[in-house]
Amino acid sequence: MRGTLSHIFQVLNWLGLSYFLALNTIYLILIAVAAINLGEYFRKKPFTSFQDALKSPSTLPVSVLVPAHNEEAGIVESARAILALNYPQLELIIVEDGSTDLTFEKLRQAFDLVEIPVVVPQLVPTMGKIDSVHIAKGLIDLTVVRKQSIGQKTDALNAAINIAKYPLLCMVDADAILDEEALIKVTMPFVDDPLRVVATGGAIRPANSCATYRGRVTQVRMPNNWLARIQVIEYLRAFLLGRSGWSQLGALLIISGAFGVFRKDVVIAVNGYNHASIGEDADLVARIHKYLRKQKTPYKVTFVSEPVCWTEVPEDLATLRKQRRRWSRGLADTLWSNPALFMNPRYGTLGMLAIPYFVFFELFGPLVELAGIVILVIALALNFVNLYFAGLFFLVAIGYGILLSILSLLIEEASYHRYNQWRDLVRAIEASILENFGFRQLHAYWRLEGLMQAVLKSDRNWGTMSRKGFTQPTEN
Repeated sequence: MRGTLSHIFQVLNWLGLSYFLALNTIYLILIAVAAINLGEYFRKKPFTSFQDALKSPSTLPVSVLVPAHNEEAGIVESARAILALNYPQLELIIVEDGSTDLTFEKLRQAFDLVEIPVVVPQLVPTMGKIDSVHIAKGLIDLTVVRKQSIGQKTDALNAAINIAKYPLLCMVDADAILDEEALIKVTMPFVDDPLRVVATGGAIRPANSCATYRGRVTQVRMPNNWLARIQVIEYLRAFLLGRSGWSQLGALLIISGAFGVFRKDVVIAVNGYNHASIGEDADLVARIHKYLRKQKTPYKVTFVSEPVCWTEVPEDLATLRKQRRRWSRGLADTLWSNPALFMNPRYGTLGMLAIPYFVFFELFGPLVELAGIVILVIALALNFVNLYFAGLFFLVAIGYGILLSILSLLIEEASYHRYNQWRDLVRAIEASILENFGFRQLHAYWRLEGLMQAVLKSDRNWGTMSRKGFTQPTEN
């Protein structure tokens, strides 16, 4: 009996080891692909003139869509910063989605808003009633839509899509901070390949402890909060590995709702954002892939690594837990809502590589990771495996992961050199190591909770996140 049990535990442990080896090797391949992409990007950069793009008739006008719910603290500064972006022609549409604070009043006073009579076309479905539409006096191209909230960000975005007048739609979170040239850089693929590019996404970075002034990040710093530091590393990995790597392979599934640009006609063709989806960002991209493959239309969904959108990340465990559970529910919802993508050669690398990766390593990864740790501990306690195997498991599961995190950090820093102080880089390396001891396992548990919520179909509202605000520069 003990021999049989020992054999079962050994098989399970080797399966767990193989899982971590496969996962981290996929990460390594994606890093290599992303690094090649970055090298090509910087090789071409001296021959790319963003100033010429600003004057080019090929640069399409953009409607910037901002859903806002109880954003009184920073909505005016965010609006001014977006309107001041270095871009030839843009309109800003803010959807005040049933706020219970002074979000609308702050906007009304700052921009001298006036109500206008307008019939809003139903290009994509909305559920919350639009109460009024307001525009700014003067030359500012700002529209503020007041609507009744149904507790879903998707409805606010669809309302904005129905109002938008330009061929490109840029979705931006109300609390996000964009680099001044972020919009012109993220729309360059539409200029370079106007017939095929249908969507682009930009990089997202945590702005905690960074100095800001008038809606711009003026000094990049590693966060003082340890939890935010770990998230800096997570975001680097996610965008360098996940977005840039998959983009190069033609299999990009996720464009962040904090900063993404889409062709309006394609968004309307797929009926806008899905009210039934929690993971609205990935769900929209998945449906775009399905629609254009069905139409047999050549297309590209791309990630541009240089344009940066800065956002505030949670600095306490309770808020971060809510966020990560929601992300896990959203991923599950997207994958289950689009089963035709899974292992389907009709969808190329997306169906055969990216979707299986998200199913086996992202969706069910937390279950395998936590089970692997528990099984290894039990096997050690019962003397079913030796310390040599435990050390090997540690090296593959933890050591390999630390190496990849540090490698991602160094590639990012070598490419963009965002940190001016060695202390910040040292802190980042420390976070790359420390996240694997305690936080990673806790994060896996949160993701597992989110998966269970998806199975039980519970808690589908937009949700809120408490914010501390950004750091203003100090005067000497």
